[in-house]
Amino acid sequence: MPVPQDRGLVSRSLLREDAYRAIRDAIVDGTLAPGERLNDTDLVEWLGVSRTPVREALARLEQAGLVRTKPGRYTIVSPLDARACRDAQSVTAAMHELAVREALPNLSATELEAMRTANARFADALRRDDVDAALAADDEFHGVLVTASANDALRDVLERFTPVLRRLERLRFSSLSGRESVAQHDRIIELCAAGDVAGAAAATRANWETLTPLLDEPPVTGASSR
Repeated sequence: MPVPQDRGLVSRSLLREDAYRAIRDAIVDGTLAPGERLNDTDLVEWLGVSRTPVREALARLEQAGLVRTKPGRYTIVSPLDARACRDAQSVTAAMHELAVREALPNLSATELEAMRTANARFADALRRDDVDAALAADDEFHGVLVTASANDALRDVLERFTPVLRRLERLRFSSLSGRESVAQHDRIIELCAAGDVAGAAAATRANWETLTPLLDEPPVTGASSR
């Protein structure tokens, strides 16, 4: 398996969590491609940790739907699967809608400005065709409302299901269709500023549902293991 060239990325203090995040991010950004075989020895060498946190990370990634394992035979990066993406999209859209409903009654002017700033960065990243920056800014935009909701259970659900969609979003934000999100974000901000809970919640759900057209495109059907 080809692995990134930088080694020893994981600090010793949070081995389990950092190993999980490092492998997860490599899957989401395409460094570890759908169908790619994952070898414990290669991952240990790349991350600079023992096998235990690597195996724990892989087990967690399998639960999240990013890795598939056949005991005694292989572990691979999960192919992009339309059903898994639809399930993740439904849950994620519902959680972001809930975040709006719980956050908006007490949303501050500072938080609204943080959303505007994040959306400006998002628009700039799209203009520069910088998918990584666009995803980071999109996370920041929606994260304002998630944080303001102060709902730890909601955050935990998003932590599990958002990475499944991130691989799909990379396709969207690398295409012209991603530019529609800038206007959708502006509308969400406008509704939040007006205190329109129902309208902002509906606009947020609609924003996440714009991924639907990608679900049936060929890249989502996945790749065979090798």
